[in-house]
Amino acid sequence: MPTTPAPAPQAAPEPAQEPASEPAPDPASAPAERRSTVRSLLRLWPYVRPVRARLGTAAFVAILASCVGLVIPLVLKWMVDGPVADRDPGGVWLGALYLLLLGVAEALLFGLRRWLVARPLAGVEAGLRADLYRHLQRLPVAFHDRWASGQLLSRGTTDLMLLRMFLAFPLTFLLVNGVTILVGVGIMLVQDWTLGLVILVPAIPMMVVCGVFESKYSAVARRAQDQVGDLTTVVEESVLGVRIIKGFGRHRSQARAFHELSHTLRGTELRKARLLASIWAVVVTLPEVAIGAALVAGAVQVADGELSAGTLVAFLSTALALRWPVESIGFLLAMSQEAATATDRYFEVMDAETESPGGAPPHTRAARAAATGLRFEHVRFRYPDAPPDSPPLLTDVDLHIRSGESMALVGATGSGKTTLTALVPRLHEVTDGRITLDGEDITALSREELRAMVAVAFEEPTLFSASVGENVLMGAGAEAGAEELDRALAVAQADFAHALPQGTGTQVGEQGLSLSGGQRQRLALARAVVGRPRFLVLDDPLSALDVHTEAAVEAALRQVLADTTALIVAHRPSTVLLADRVALLSGGRITAVGTHHELLRANAEYAHLMSGLDGHGESGGSLDDGHRESGDSPDDGPRGRETERKQEREQSQQQGGDSR
Repeated sequence: MPTTPAPAPQAAPEPAQEPASEPAPDPASAPAERRSTVRSLLRLWPYVRPVRARLGTAAFVAILASCVGLVIPLVLKWMVDGPVADRDPGGVWLGALYLLLLGVAEALLFGLRRWLVARPLAGVEAGLRADLYRHLQRLPVAFHDRWASGQLLSRGTTDLMLLRMFLAFPLTFLLVNGVTILVGVGIMLVQDWTLGLVILVPAIPMMVVCGVFESKYSAVARRAQDQVGDLTTVVEESVLGVRIIKGFGRHRSQARAFHELSHTLRGTELRKARLLASIWAVVVTLPEVAIGAALVAGAVQVADGELSAGTLVAFLSTALALRWPVESIGFLLAMSQEAATATDRYFEVMDAETESPGGAPPHTRAARAAATGLRFEHVRFRYPDAPPDSPPLLTDVDLHIRSGESMALVGATGSGKTTLTALVPRLHEVTDGRITLDGEDITALSREELRAMVAVAFEEPTLFSASVGENVLMGAGAEAGAEELDRALAVAQADFAHALPQGTGTQVGEQGLSLSGGQRQRLALARAVVGRPRFLVLDDPLSALDVHTEAAVEAALRQVLADTTALIVAHRPSTVLLADRVALLSGGRITAVGTHHELLRANAEYAHLMSGLDGHGESGGSLDDGHRESGDSPDDGPRGRETERKQEREQSQQQGGDSR
């Protein structure tokens, strides 16, 4: 197996730009060393092993059916040399009955083979898909940032379909046809060894052609499957970004981009078809020529009395019975190559290293100190795909948020605020230093325990295709019910949920796009507070709200913040005033900590940031508050977090690093 190449970064689309016409590069599409088809396919053995008995039985039944088919020429020989030569009608009818019974037996055996493999192979495919999904959930955020979603989707759909088809047909018939050819050739050699050698003449050139075909088809099959992933990515982005495409009138350019990718895929598929046609021509022509030569040589021997007519009929019937096993070699090899490529693509994801579970054994954990809140100690962070010699995005961050205190985090766009908040729930791992919760290093906690303690609400809300209640209660334990749901909705000023057609049981649709941006953001905030977390991380969670709703949410949120330790990314003075203290992030480190008014008086950079928000350097609402809608439009979803992420990356690249 080749090692998985380092994936290339995947750029996120910006709403104000034309949708990307080129898909994100497949992290696995870089050239790799030549791989062994057999070695690749053997990686499926753990999934096939539980059903090996049924698959083995199915293969045996198929071999038996093929051998039954090879008996038919022997019956024909008996009929020609016996009843036909003796002009015995009764013997001819008896031979016809034998042929009918053999044909029915062959058909029933092949039907039994199909029945034997159908159910277990559906289970194998389901197991592969379930393991892929489970593994994707355990992979770090950095992995998902690098990989195009369409590449992952194609691996979970198209590639697994190819594997199921391989296990159902080529895997069995490569064995069955091989045995059938050996038995058939043996029968022909026994009948007349000279004619048998004539039939075997094309074997060597056919093996050479098959070897060349296998190497060429493997590369083209990989290219086609990668291009299917690229096409899937473009389709997904176009569906999710349909409002942007329509809003900017870019449907024609997006259609052109899709057409170009489709045309590229079409060219690759035609290349596959040409290769398959070439080997099909060879594996059909050479055996036909050999059979024709055997017919001429056999007819001469019959005319000379050296061979009976029945033997020649049986010989040619056997040769014709072997036509299908020989001619099917081409597409069986093609399907095997596609399955091997699909296996490689599948395990490129499965081989990716998952998040470490974290958590030290109870007897090795340091005793917890008294409640000391959230502390960053000499934290440094560089994105995993950044060059080793590049400067980190965060450098020596020291910050202490006392237990029960709320801290606002302020900084210029691209300064690393969102990245810093992602370190607390371990969405990313710190490069150096440590983060503690109430005196305990977060790496000593299991991820389940850590994420039960810490709740996060990002600026860009993500909702799932479920009901309002199910989306909100994702932030609480299984025991949470209607009381907790109503409380969280009240804190987030999301009582609109009760007025929906089915109340909190209303389905919100894919990504919650049936709701406005402000409504989605309030539900995301409700999800963060519903579980009464000990630690709360809020990344500018009020950016999509109008001033009146924002004020109501802030009033309710203050009560929640009184009982929790909170880190709040703030871009507006109104959000800053929610916090007890403010930390200024600049140049990758915390440069100032104090109250809002203290920093306004003593820190020029902070005063500049605040003045950039409200226009006069004093606490108050943002200048754009008066222009922000109340959240009733389905198109007003926030984009600030994505913009900040991109600017953080650009800033890190300017410093010499490639920050995701």
